Amino acid sequence: KIARRLVKWAIYLAISLATGGAWIYYFADAPTLWTAFWSGTADPVAYATVATLTATTFVLGGFMREQVCIYMCPWPRIQTAMTDEKSLTVTYKDFRGEPRASLKKSQKAPDVFGDCIDCNQCVAVCPTGIDIRQGPQVGCITCALCIDACDRVMQDIGRPRGLIDYATLDDAEREKAGQPPTRHLKLIWRPRTLAYLAVWAGIGLALLFALGTRVHTGLTVAKDRNPPYILLSDGSVRGAYTLRLRNMEGRPRRMEIAIVGLPGAVMWTDDSARADAARTLTRTIPADATLPLRVYVVAPAPGLATTAAQDFAFRVTAEGEARETALSEVTFDTPQEAIP
Repeated sequence: KIARRLVKWAIYLAISLATGGAWIYYFADAPTLWTAFWSGTADPVAYATVATLTATTFVLGGFMREQVCIYMCPWPRIQTAMTDEKSLTVTYKDFRGEPRASLKKSQKAPDVFGDCIDCNQCVAVCPTGIDIRQGPQVGCITCALCIDACDRVMQDIGRPRGLIDYATLDDAEREKAGQPPTRHLKLIWRPRTLAYLAVWAGIGLALLFALGTRVHTGLTVAKDRNPPYILLSDGSVRGAYTLRLRNMEGRPRRMEIAIVGLPGAVMWTDDSARADAARTLTRTIPADATLPLRVYVVAPAPGLATTAAQDFAFRVTAEGEARETALSEVTFDTPQEAIP
């Protein structure tokens, strides 16, 4: 028994690692992060994130299970707020099933007892363990497994199917009174559903608009914290920055990086020399890729402000038919004694 449980928990852990841990690959270049993660060279935050997500998935999915659906998941609260007596949902028709009795007892007195033979198959198949015969409940995830189980039992004992069925509470009352069910079009086209349709359509259109108008060029800049600056022998000050240029199109694009502000400042990269420093440089970014770029910025002493830091910005302009621009503001630290 212990061996079986250990194997089961090992499988839970493997699934948790594969599903929960995979989230980190949405936030970085997946192949690069995969190699770094398993070689032990990834950033500590990656390991901490994987450990947290794996642990929560292991506990919530392996042990709590239906408790998550009942007490933690927001969907049941949303569902109860959005549904009413005209909403199609999993419904137990108590007027048909009550009072319950075993099959033998109900066969002896069919006029006294209902169709439900109290076999508990509907409870056994329910993922959250609720008894649908007690009415609509917050734990119901509308999976309809109880419908299938009940229909199978009704078929086996020769009674009409549909004791548990997709139905509205209004239609259940109408069926009890011997009236035909409401037409489905009347259930769909009514003020509540039209209001929901308008809200979701508005959200969808807003998302489509944001997707269609988004900029396909991105830029993030991280400044070196240690040291914050380097004072050179000629009196000028150098700062180091790591730029990440993002090309979110399916084709390579040439991008121009420029310094905005900081008069007299020039820059160069690891793959160039200071003699080639300028206020602009260009790089070609592959399709759907991010290019990290190490940049050194030097400002001459006469051009420095009277404070220990001043703001400037890096601007990236993508060449092509649509000249998209991205701007990232950063600071340039300077020593007080470097001011003439």
